[in-house]
Amino acid sequence: MSAAVLAAALWSAGRISTAAPPQPSAADAQQPTAGHQPPAGLQPQGRGEGRGRGQGRGDGQPPAPLNPEDRVGFESIFDGTMKNWDGDPAVWKVEHGALVGQSTADNAARQNTFLIWRGGELADFDLKAQFRINASNSGIYVRSASREGLGKWDLAGYQADIDFAGEYVGMFYQDGPGFIAPRGTVGYMAADGTKKTLGHLERNADDLKRVIKPGDWNDAHIIARGTVLVYIVNGHVTSIFVDDDVKNRLMRGLIGFQVHVGPPMKVEFRNIYLRKL
Repeated sequence: MSAAVLAAALWSAGRISTAAPPQPSAADAQQPTAGHQPPAGLQPQGRGEGRGRGQGRGDGQPPAPLNPEDRVGFESIFDGTMKNWDGDPAVWKVEHGALVGQSTADNAARQNTFLIWRGGELADFDLKAQFRINASNSGIYVRSASREGLGKWDLAGYQADIDFAGEYVGMFYQDGPGFIAPRGTVGYMAADGTKKTLGHLERNADDLKRVIKPGDWNDAHIIARGTVLVYIVNGHVTSIFVDDDVKNRLMRGLIGFQVHVGPPMKVEFRNIYLRKL
């Protein structure tokens, strides 16, 4: 499926609204601090603004969620062992049928550290996984690469964000530009590197937050097609990103899971399935 076909399909399904979004300021282009705060102008919109309302199913109800258990054409890339998974053994392990990343007061993460799938670099693909987190934040990195001088378990790239409080889960983030597609939006990077919002999904940020299950297992589905990335949580499209920045966009790379620097945390991933295209 081409990027154009994917975008058209989502549009015709009523998942995108063309309500005029606020334009980000120049300050929005700066990388967020270690506190991982959304930049000004890209804060999730509340219900009161009335944005993000699509056509639904014609009966006043939002579209039915996608089925996260549809795995036709997918292959499992986690067999219950660390085969093809590479991370700091002091942080990552297999426990109760899941890949587990954990930092503690006695074993604190001094920088972001990743569990990297060494099965190859990916360009276009579908990735499905279940995640559960008990504190702080994490993420699923795609089309990523290690940064020189930061160790073998470092990654930078596109991140499908995850956090316990539900402030960031469902968003796309990228090291450097920061929040490139806040939850409930269609984010866009122009050819000159200018970050914009093209439109809003039929469910706004607050509505989409309600589909997330804090402290419980959630289904994540990431679609990469050309210059388009789609993030789906528990069967609901939460954000879309279109990258037309030819100079800086990422067209292929590694996938990995993150343990974030900061307070103690535990994140788990299971039922990890990949469809290569």
